Amino acid sequence: MAALVRTLVKKFVALYVRLSRDDGDEGDSNSIQHQIDILEKYVRDHGITNYKIYKDDGYSGTNFKRPGFMEMMTDIEAGLVEMVIVKDMSRFGRNYLEVGLYTEIRFPELGVRFVAVNDGVDSENQSDNDFTPFRNIINEWYAKDTSKKIRAVFKAKGMSGKRLSTNAPFGYIKGEDGTLMVDEDTAPMVALIFQLCAAGNGPGKIARTLKEQGLPTPGTVEFQRTGRTRNYHPDDPCGWTSDTVAGILGQDAYLGQTTNFKTTRVSYKVKKTVANPPEKQVTFPNTHEAIIDRETWDMVQKIRSQRRRPTKMGEMGMFSGLAFCADCGSKLYHCRCGSYSYEQESYTCSKYRTRHGCSAHFIRAVVLEQLVLQNLQRVVAYAQEDEAEFVRGVMENKLSAQMAEQEQAKRLLEKNQRRIAELDAIIQRLYEDSITGKLTEERFAKLSAAYEQEQADLTHSIEELTATVEEAEKQTVNVQSFLKIVRKYTHPERLTPTMLREFVEKVVVHAPDKSSGHRVQRIDVHYNFIGEIDFSPEYAKRITA
Repeated sequence: MAALVRTLVKKFVALYVRLSRDDGDEGDSNSIQHQIDILEKYVRDHGITNYKIYKDDGYSGTNFKRPGFMEMMTDIEAGLVEMVIVKDMSRFGRNYLEVGLYTEIRFPELGVRFVAVNDGVDSENQSDNDFTPFRNIINEWYAKDTSKKIRAVFKAKGMSGKRLSTNAPFGYIKGEDGTLMVDEDTAPMVALIFQLCAAGNGPGKIARTLKEQGLPTPGTVEFQRTGRTRNYHPDDPCGWTSDTVAGILGQDAYLGQTTNFKTTRVSYKVKKTVANPPEKQVTFPNTHEAIIDRETWDMVQKIRSQRRRPTKMGEMGMFSGLAFCADCGSKLYHCRCGSYSYEQESYTCSKYRTRHGCSAHFIRAVVLEQLVLQNLQRVVAYAQEDEAEFVRGVMENKLSAQMAEQEQAKRLLEKNQRRIAELDAIIQRLYEDSITGKLTEERFAKLSAAYEQEQADLTHSIEELTATVEEAEKQTVNVQSFLKIVRKYTHPERLTPTMLREFVEKVVVHAPDKSSGHRVQRIDVHYNFIGEIDFSPEYAKRITA
């Protein structure tokens, strides 16, 4: 039946034209209209009246996912096309493998005649097509060479410090010279997004807050200013998404710097974009005015790096992502439900909840908040009372911990290096015994393989230990950054999510001790920049007096 339907359909001729942005630099000889003129003259000269034109304007010849081309292939597959005509082979495509697949295999299978006018290619005259494969390769070489030149231009521009991205990040507009300028209308929205994240809100919660406040999305702002509808949704102009918020939170341009080469293309044939590793990216500081300060940026990135889950009610606990079990190191889960009051909310060890591999380490949220606030109040009072003594104490604590870790790593490093030298001597003796016949080949292979594996493991361990030693030697404690935060909070009376994230790196919760007949629970508070504070006995006496 399908074959009968195809015979009843009146087939037509497909005229295919294509122009990429790079081809446009060659002038009118490859323009869409010029190609159409050539093809229409060809069909008139050959008495063809039933034809259809398929266009792809601005599409690379190395990519066959072009709308016009795919529409033509759909019609061909449906049996509507009897002939395809192009100006030359390069208009059809610049990937010689795919061009050959269509012209040499697919079209003949479907009974479609192929003609490239200027190249003299006609599938009905096979003797004239012997040079066609070489012509396809030359066309691909042209595309490859063009790609190299474009990459070189972008490389030079990116290394000069000029921004490669054509679009300004939300919160900025481009000046006449291409420099980013703060957009007074949208920059406050960017600042608000970072403030909400610093307060412990995730992208989903931030998106809902922005929508509730009636703030337009970046796509809506773009539509209002340019009329472009690419990301505009007229039925929901304030419909922020978590992906949009997350993209803004990860945009380092808000620091006033330009980072080029964040992404790259796999090849000139594959248009897929992949992220470049940090070592291949280049950052230029102070290229434009910043919207977000470094402290806020660092805090937000730290929060974003911590995987936190909201409760089933869609809310995020204040200590989510910050509280850890002292025994197994797992995160503590925030537990609450609709019938709970805040005093009933709690945190429990995630490992205990899943496989009972640890004790619950149960602690109520309100108790944890009180304990952290008390610790924080002591630290702030200590720092404000005597900054010099505070700095000295922090440096001693931090450096003593670093020295202990460094010395342990150095001792293990020396031990591993001695063992590698011993293994070299052992393997040498085994080799000599094998040569003299004292050891069979099978025995030698088994022993040497075991020793060589041990040696490889030790070599890997040495690399890690060396990195640990070097990191400990160059690490410094940024106490001044911590003091800068302290000066913002003179007398903290209530713990807020923003305050918590600014001060605290993590909270370690120990299992409760009931040996005294009372439930006593200890927590360790590790602060940003300075770690855990060990109060001196003299200061402890002062604050309890």
